[in-house]
Amino acid sequence: MHVYEDRFPLVPQAVFKPPHAPLADYRAVQRALGLSRVVVVQPSGYGYDNRCMLEALAELGDSARAVAIVPIDVPDAELDRLTRAGVRGVRYHLLPGGISPWESLEPMATRVAAFEWHVQLQLDGRDLPRYESALSRLPVPLVIDHNGKFLEPVAVDHPGFLSLLRLLEGGNTWVKLSAPYETSKVGAPRYDDVGVLAKALVSARPDRCVWATNWPHPGRSPPPDTAPLLDLLWEWAPDDATRRSILVDNPATLYGFLGA
Repeated sequence: MHVYEDRFPLVPQAVFKPPHAPLADYRAVQRALGLSRVVVVQPSGYGYDNRCMLEALAELGDSARAVAIVPIDVPDAELDRLTRAGVRGVRYHLLPGGISPWESLEPMATRVAAFEWHVQLQLDGRDLPRYESALSRLPVPLVIDHNGKFLEPVAVDHPGFLSLLRLLEGGNTWVKLSAPYETSKVGAPRYDDVGVLAKALVSARPDRCVWATNWPHPGRSPPPDTAPLLDLLWEWAPDDATRRSILVDNPATLYGFLGA
């Protein structure tokens, strides 16, 4: 999820004005859904200014981890400070609004490996064949956002989706089952064109899937309700053991939560 506070400035590259979405508002959603842990992801709109995210992370305490955005020349001392605060990954957004270029991803992965971080990547999944070789060589775990985020939903035999499956099979990549509304053409409530991809991902590597709210659903007006999005997981992963892996065990491994 993301936290947005109006008192923090947006970078010039920001492609939309986010809602005022403070941590207190998310806490109500968290209670309603029965979620006990949270991963706070630095919004691309704040660029390298992680202050809003870090404030939320400090308030959440041991129940939270975070993903930051940092420049390639970030000092090791800052990476150490962020790690001690609960940061476990660096975000790359290769779509409009992103601030870190593709060319810095491999060098950055090498830098954060010493801190046991991962790379969280958002891109148009149709481009995965172009990047697959480099991504498969990363020295850190890779997390791909939003069911691969195919900006035009594709069939399960599309080259981009096959690249995603190969990356998952390689054992160093994870995928988030999240935000189907961002790419679906058929829409709510089932987002079936994205749901077919989510089901295929769960079928192929349930041990490499994690779920996310993507609250407060930035860029969507009106925003969708979060509870029905969680309900979709009961379609995508129809047995209790698989859902436990996706909601509990897998994120405990990926983000370093203790006591799954």
